[in-house]
Amino acid sequence: MRGVISLMGVFRDGVLVEDPLPKSTGDSLGDDIDDLGPEFHELTRRLESEENAFAWVSLTDPSDAELATVGSMYKLPPLELDDAANVRQRAKIELHEHRAFIVVKLLDYIEETSDIETAQISVFVGHGFAVTVKYGIAGNLQDMFDRVLTQAHIATRGSVAVAHAVLDVAVDDYLFVADEISKDIEQIEESVFSPERSDDSEQIYDLKRENLEIRRALSPLIAGASQLVGDQLERLPDDLRPYFRDVADHVLRAGDTVDANDALLVTILMAHTARQDLQQNRDMRRISGWVAIIAVPTMIAGIYGMNFDFMPELQFHWAYPVVLLTMVSACSFLYYKFKKDGWL
Repeated sequence: MRGVISLMGVFRDGVLVEDPLPKSTGDSLGDDIDDLGPEFHELTRRLESEENAFAWVSLTDPSDAELATVGSMYKLPPLELDDAANVRQRAKIELHEHRAFIVVKLLDYIEETSDIETAQISVFVGHGFAVTVKYGIAGNLQDMFDRVLTQAHIATRGSVAVAHAVLDVAVDDYLFVADEISKDIEQIEESVFSPERSDDSEQIYDLKRENLEIRRALSPLIAGASQLVGDQLERLPDDLRPYFRDVADHVLRAGDTVDANDALLVTILMAHTARQDLQQNRDMRRISGWVAIIAVPTMIAGIYGMNFDFMPELQFHWAYPVVLLTMVSACSFLYYKFKKDGWL
């Protein structure tokens, strides 16, 4: 199965270059990067010699052969290519002297089902190029492209703008998804503590699973975010640190939200379980109270149903109404006591 390989754009001094290639080839690489022919390869070589210019090549659900072709073209490390091809790869940020490699998870919140859709994008950044490799339907490359366009001051520093745009959009999505989960938790909280009886355990476990999905995407980035916030990452240019620090701050904020959601879900689950236990105790007391009330007429009827010839009061004229009155009186007294003590 072939993926989609496309040229997102060519940027010079932070500005998108219109029609960087002949119109006969267009800006889509189709099913094979060689479809662009020598024009694209010549463009790539030219960009390598320019100071503040780069091409952004996007691969969506590529095959191993397509990924290897692009990797060979830009001399990407084989181990990093293997990580990019692994859809279960843990999120990571690796900054080297003249290049960077980033893997992040992309999250989408499905409003109708309150589910989270997960995808993965890898970013290779080097002098004159940025390559993104995306697997899955979550996330929007167009949002990342628009972010590069609107942040020309970052794009003037080269392909690092793509890395920043990918991280910025991905982390903003984390915040959005975490906030949506918080809203769902509020609804569950209202249901758990409402006067009406409800069984919310399944919804609580579903929310815990979705919150765990966010945590898996977010947790590997928190250590790097802490370094960025503390200005401990010397490989970043000084003028770019505030922008990456802002991304790191959003990562930490999303992490705090996820932690708070998890703690709140645990508390809600414990409260739900306690309410369920309390309700079961109330049900058992109610059942026990009615059993005790019914036991009185059952016992009296059982005694008089033994049919012995010489039983007291059998020949008494008012025996039947007296026995019935005794049953009603005893049952009424027990009902009053159980009601007063909160059993009924």
